[in-house]
Amino acid sequence: MAEENLKTALVFGATGLTGGFVTELLEQDDRYKEVIIFTRIPVSTKAGKTRQITFDPADIQAITHLIKGDHLFCCIGTTIKKAGSRKIFFETDHNLVIEIAKAAVSNHVKSFGLISSIGANPNSGNFYLRTKGQVEESLKRQAFPIISILRPSMLLGIRHEYRMMEEWGKTLAKLISPLMSGRLRKYRPVHAATVAEAMILSAFSGDGIHILESDQIENIRE
Repeated sequence: MAEENLKTALVFGATGLTGGFVTELLEQDDRYKEVIIFTRIPVSTKAGKTRQITFDPADIQAITHLIKGDHLFCCIGTTIKKAGSRKIFFETDHNLVIEIAKAAVSNHVKSFGLISSIGANPNSGNFYLRTKGQVEESLKRQAFPIISILRPSMLLGIRHEYRMMEEWGKTLAKLISPLMSGRLRKYRPVHAATVAEAMILSAFSGDGIHILESDQIENIRE
C-alpha cells in the first residue's frame, strides 16, 4: 500500500483484554503507519510504530487536539463492582466513550469502533445492558462515516485481573458451547483476539452503522 494511503489508528482501552489484542494486531498490520494508544498511566510497549499518550479521563478536553487519525478503536469497559458504583460505571462506559467520540468527530476521524455487549438494549431492565444500549444509541448520533458496534458474548482470554465468577462462567460455557447452535449460536463464548480482528476488519467496511453480534464476529472472515 502506498505511503499516502496508510492509516493512523487510535486505541482507547489498550490495557484491557480486547484492547491489548487490538493494539498487537494493529502493530503488525501493514495498512497502518502509526498506532496511538491513550492510557491513564504509562505502560510498556514494544519498539515499533506504537506510541502512547497518557490522559485524565476527567479532562478529555485537554487531549481533544491529539485525538486525530483515521480509525478509532474504543475498548473501554469496566464492571459495576470495579467501578464502585453505578454512577461511576455509567460515567466510564457511557459518558467517557461519548466524550471521546465527540472529540474524534471534531477532528474528522473516519471510523469509530466500539466494544459493546451481547444483549445491549437501552430499554433493558438490567443496568449493565441498559448502559451498553444507551451508549450505542448515543454513538449512532455522532457524525462518523463508519460506526462499528461489536456485541461479543463472554470473552475468552487471559485478563490481568482475576474474576472468579467470570472464570467459572467461561468453564461452563466451553462445556456447553458445542450444544449451542441456531439461535443460541451467538451466545457461545468468543476469544478476545477474534473480537479484536473483527473490530479492525470492520473499520474497512463501507460507510454506515455496522452492528456485529457475537456469532457474526466469529464468522467475519468467512
